[in-house]
Amino acid sequence: MTFDRSIKIAPSILASDFANFGAEIRAVEAEGADWIHVDVMDGHFVPNLTFGPDTCRAIRPHIKTVMDVHLMIAPVDPYVEAFASAGADIITAHVEAGPHIHRTLQAIRGAGAKAGVALNPGTPADAVAHVIDMVDLICVMTVNPGFGGQSFIDMTGKVRALRDMIGDRPVHIEIDGGVTPVTAPLVAAAGADVLVAGSAVFNGGSVENPAPYGENIRAIRAAAQSA
Repeated sequence: MTFDRSIKIAPSILASDFANFGAEIRAVEAEGADWIHVDVMDGHFVPNLTFGPDTCRAIRPHIKTVMDVHLMIAPVDPYVEAFASAGADIITAHVEAGPHIHRTLQAIRGAGAKAGVALNPGTPADAVAHVIDMVDLICVMTVNPGFGGQSFIDMTGKVRALRDMIGDRPVHIEIDGGVTPVTAPLVAAAGADVLVAGSAVFNGGSVENPAPYGENIRAIRAAAQSA
């Protein structure tokens, strides 16, 4: 992964056909996805259950871009090695998920993955100030995590604060939640470069009819770039 600040669209497979992950991933990448976002939820840290390391291992051969694994689980540390060995390029842990985010980030990098840290809507930007040199990505939640399809919560002030904090460090700012062609320009103008989108990408399309995926991706990207 070479670092750049161009707009990247990361479709969340949480919004895809669960019986057809491999084909969905191939279709959405062919239609212009830059990364593939995998939302891991444990029913404890967030009120939903989704995927584990075995799912990541199964879909890894189908992903030609970047496997971006977002761990909405607590505790995180016991599972870092499993997700890394399953092929995650980036592993993102929540600062709220445990008392030792510094140790968690050490573990992620030690396992050979890029390290991300996520902030819930109620968590301030300065929560990551003392680990900023340990991360490759900061994920700003623009919904409360747990479910797809929620309405966007405006976190542009937090994004701007993080962009100032990052300075010239090679750190991505990712937005997760409620990303659409309407909200994408707001966060892009504030400094975000990775936009996670679930329903906004997968709506209207299918493996048999993937063209709407491309239309949706292009619409989000164009809106973000216009900012």
